[in-house]
Amino acid sequence: MQGQKEHVMSLRKLQLFALSLALILPVTACRNQSKNSKEAMTGDLIIFHAGSLSVPFKEIAGAFMRENPGVNVLLEPAGSVASARKITDLGRPCDILASSDYHVIDNMLIPRYATWNLRFAANEMVIAYTDRSRSRDLIDSSSWYQILLKNDVIFGRADPNQDPCGYRTIFTIKLAQKYTGDTTPTARFLKKDISYMRPKEVDLMPLLETGTVDYIFIYRSVAEQHHVRYLLLPDEINLKNPAFNDLYAGVSTEILGERPGERVTVHGEAMVYGVTVLTQAPDHEAAMAFMQFLMDPGKGMAIMERNGQPSVVPSFCGQYNALPMSLKKYARND
Repeated sequence: MQGQKEHVMSLRKLQLFALSLALILPVTACRNQSKNSKEAMTGDLIIFHAGSLSVPFKEIAGAFMRENPGVNVLLEPAGSVASARKITDLGRPCDILASSDYHVIDNMLIPRYATWNLRFAANEMVIAYTDRSRSRDLIDSSSWYQILLKNDVIFGRADPNQDPCGYRTIFTIKLAQKYTGDTTPTARFLKKDISYMRPKEVDLMPLLETGTVDYIFIYRSVAEQHHVRYLLLPDEINLKNPAFNDLYAGVSTEILGERPGERVTVHGEAMVYGVTVLTQAPDHEAAMAFMQFLMDPGKGMAIMERNGQPSVVPSFCGQYNALPMSLKKYARND
């Protein structure tokens, strides 16, 4: 009798042990699978991005690689239009493109090179200067227009054909004319100091920091990241506030189109950054993992905000149905 009892108890212990294994093994397997999945993600992840994203994306890439040690993120900054043309004109391989103007992705990459576009960050135009800038004690939100036109003052701006900051500078100038009632021809402003125009906005910082120019039109985030002084502009001028989109849309300029000799009209709008994974991304798995990291409010977007570029997530997505399911939570369809 005693032997039977011991046998039954042993049998029950074996059954409980087997049940425990059944519960533990799937969890262990999932953990191992997750671990192996991260270890399996190897190789180069190629990201073309706007120059104004250089500082936050370098930090984001570093944090992402610490989580995914098998992935080597290759960052290549340029003007957003120039970045898109590396794909459309030069056929260069690229996994992710991040633009300072979401329209660049919509107009140049969709539908042939990409199928969706996530809007993720905002910014605003400012005028940056240093302690060495001429007339620095006189410049303010109402006098800057005339000060930059002075013969002894030099200012720099980005090339509108390569960088959205360039055509946004033109919008800012035209909006200022409306706001102040100034009748100075825009052409006079745009012809002045044209030799100090550069391919992208961050190329202007060395000119300012060395005293080669007195002022530059730049994004607020870039001015803050480089710790230079800057002049804030009214919302009616700075392209920051979506509430003024009707006003912003009243100014425009022409830039070079995709085909030789073609001109395309671009209109003012509150500035919003966009990002996409290319349809022919060489490493689609790593690209999607990076997107998840970038859009995470506690990871990539926290880094963006820390660097002066406020999140606009979730924002409207014109290609919502084409978004991968894992990214739909970062967008709106209304």
